[in-house]
Amino acid sequence: MSRAQLTRTGILRMALGGGGGEDPLLPAEGGGSPRVPFVLRALRIAVVVCLYWFTSIAMVFLNKYLLDSPSLRLNAPLFVTFFQCALTAALCLGLSLGAACGPPCPGLPALRLDPKVSRSVLPLSAVFIGMVTSNNLCLKHVGVAFYNVGRSLTTVFNVLLSYLLLKQTTSLYALLACGVIIGGFWLGVDQEGAEGTLSWTGIFFGILASLCVSLNAIYTKKVLPVVDGSIWRLTFYNNVNACVLFFPLMMLLGEFHTLYHFDKLGNPSFWGMMTLGGVFGFAIGYVTGLQIKFTSPLTHNVSGTAKACAQTVLAVIYFEETKSFLWWTSNLMVLGGSFAYTWVKGLEMRKVQEDPNVKNGERNETGV
Repeated sequence: MSRAQLTRTGILRMALGGGGGEDPLLPAEGGGSPRVPFVLRALRIAVVVCLYWFTSIAMVFLNKYLLDSPSLRLNAPLFVTFFQCALTAALCLGLSLGAACGPPCPGLPALRLDPKVSRSVLPLSAVFIGMVTSNNLCLKHVGVAFYNVGRSLTTVFNVLLSYLLLKQTTSLYALLACGVIIGGFWLGVDQEGAEGTLSWTGIFFGILASLCVSLNAIYTKKVLPVVDGSIWRLTFYNNVNACVLFFPLMMLLGEFHTLYHFDKLGNPSFWGMMTLGGVFGFAIGYVTGLQIKFTSPLTHNVSGTAKACAQTVLAVIYFEETKSFLWWTSNLMVLGGSFAYTWVKGLEMRKVQEDPNVKNGERNETGV
C-alpha cells in the first residue's frame, strides 16, 4: 500500500470505522489455494478464538497481580509497563534475527533501528504510552470485575472523533447503542460507589484509556506507511520509543527510588512473573491478528465482547466478590450496547458492500 493511496480522510475512516472487508495488512485466507474442509476450518477458528480468550484474560489477571497485589506491594506501574515494552521490543528483534538465520519469512522483516523512522513514529509512541499506562493505572485502581466497565467508552470516543475529525455522522441505531453503553458506565460507577469500592482515580484513567485507544487507532493507520505497512516494524519502533520516553517519567515520579527499596527485586519468581506478563503483552497483538484473519473484524469485536463477559464472571468468582443486581445490570448494559453497536455497524458495512453506488462513492471519497 503506497503512501499516496492513504489519504488523511481514508486513514481516519479506516481507523475509526474499522473499514470494510479484510485487513490488507493480514494475509488473506485461501487465495488461490484449495478450499479447506469445513470441519478443519471450524476447528481452527475455535482454537484461535480460545487462544485469544486465554491470552487476553490471563494478561489482565497477571497485570492485576503485578500492579496491585498485597503480597507483592510494588507501587511502580510505569516500571511494569516499561518492562513489558522492553521485552516486546526484544522479542520482535529476536524473532527477526531468528528468521534471518533460517528460511525467508515475509511476515518477519529484518529489523534495524533507523532514527528517521523512529522520529516519524514518535507521535504514535506518545499516544501508545498514554494508552498502555492509563490501561494499567485503571487496572491498578479498580477490580478486574469492573475493569471492562471502567474503560468501556472506547466506542463512544470512536463516534465522537469520527464527527469531530471527519464530520462523519453516525446512524440513530448506533447512537442509541452508544447511549446504552454510557448508561451502563454511569450505573456501574454508581453501584461501585454504593458498594464502597469506587475509585475516581481508576475511573479517570479508564476514561483516558478509552480516549487513547481511539487515538491510537488513528495514529497507527497514519504511521503505517512510514514502516512500509509492517505491523512488526511498527511494534518494534513503537516499543523502543516508549522505553526511551518512560525513563524520564519514571524518574519524575520517583519509581527508581521505589525499586531501590523494593524487597523482592532479587527474587527470581518476581522476574518470572514480570517476564510472563511481558510475553502475554507481546502475544496479545499476535493472537488478535490471528483472530481477525481467521474470522473477521466484526466477529473479533463480538468475540471481544463475549470474552469481557467471561472475564467479569471469572473475576467475581476468583476474588470471591458479591455484586448487586444493578451492578450486574450495568455490565450487561455495557456488553449489550457494545454488541448492538458492532451488529449495527456490521449491517451498515454489508449494505455499503451490496450497493455499488454507495460503495463507489465511498471509494472515491476516501481515495482508496
